[in-house]
Amino acid sequence: MRSVTATAAQAISFARSPRAGKMALKLAAVAAVVALSGCSWFSSKKDPNPPAPLVEFAQKLRVQTAWSVSVGKAGNFTFSPVYAAGSIFAAANDGTVVRINATSGQTLWRVRTDMPLTAGVGSDGSTVVVVGEKGRIQAFDAASGKPTWSAQAASEVLSAPAVGEGLVVIRSIDNRVTAYDADNGSQRWMIQRNVPSLTLRNAPGIVIGSQTAFVALPGGRLSALALNNGGPRWEVPVGDPRGTTELERISDVSGVPALGSRDICAVSYQGRIGCFDLLNGNVRWIKEFSSDVGVTLDDAYVYAADVGGAVTEFSRDTGAVAWRNDRLKNRLLSSPIGTGKAVAVGDYQGYIHFLSREDGTFVARLATDGSAIQAPPVATESSVVFQTKSGTVVSVVTE
Repeated sequence: MRSVTATAAQAISFARSPRAGKMALKLAAVAAVVALSGCSWFSSKKDPNPPAPLVEFAQKLRVQTAWSVSVGKAGNFTFSPVYAAGSIFAAANDGTVVRINATSGQTLWRVRTDMPLTAGVGSDGSTVVVVGEKGRIQAFDAASGKPTWSAQAASEVLSAPAVGEGLVVIRSIDNRVTAYDADNGSQRWMIQRNVPSLTLRNAPGIVIGSQTAFVALPGGRLSALALNNGGPRWEVPVGDPRGTTELERISDVSGVPALGSRDICAVSYQGRIGCFDLLNGNVRWIKEFSSDVGVTLDDAYVYAADVGGAVTEFSRDTGAVAWRNDRLKNRLLSSPIGTGKAVAVGDYQGYIHFLSREDGTFVARLATDGSAIQAPPVATESSVVFQTKSGTVVSVVTE
């Protein structure tokens, strides 16, 4: 059976729509693989897993929008903002790439590529990189927005490029990981990994640190590759494929791994969540969990939203559950992120929910443009930044 590609993209895109229940992702993959026409699985009048209604609560935390900028729609792809050199870099499917002052919201430059984009943005504050149709890679000077070089990936790219320590690291959907020189785009190294029989059409991420590229992979693997030559430092299973059918065995690592100074944390779909030693990959802790949006961390805790819509705070040291909020069930959450005294998470209607860091109760809620928030949020020095499917980049501060 082949990997999920174009047909599956439409089905899995449905699975993250407001109408889909917690089993829709599996059903969508089935629909894509067997290519059934006229199937009535998704046409029932009553959704057996409806999104939880918004609960009323006394707002205990003051939150406000510091600024918002319209970038452009994401289409069928996921575009994540990135924070570097005091700026937010963001992109859209129509080819727009912008640099925004993270404090004031002023657009410092806006350019338009000559191709629709499928992934981005990656930046270290000096180089900005996006990827377009058929795997074409385009780099820009971060200061001016002027194009600097382009290159060609082996196949389509859905994951945002990682930029750091003089390299741009790309993972294409054929599971090739390729490193390019950040200054001129010349290829430095490439490794080929096996592609599982069936994968989700999502965007497992890459982070760079300690002269290592940490790459989230389909099949539930987290791989640490030496930046100088792509050689493996270590590899760990975040989610081992289990079950009797290929659908049950999907266990792709989800979202972007969360990199700390001594550990790295990751989560997989139909798999586990855990933290691993940065130097050797030894397991610090690991637990059963299923998520398709990734994790974040701070000095003491790891935050994750599961496929059912529950947000959980884990002890970073032991993995013990500090609290779990399941009152956002089936609302198709983004990855959560800590901000001040709260944990913020977006949903399919564009709401940003703020949960108490202490006990997970609701403390505030903020509406954006009404479209889904699927991309991982990012933290700046004083705010958190979300990007919606309709292309609003919004900076939110708490008091």
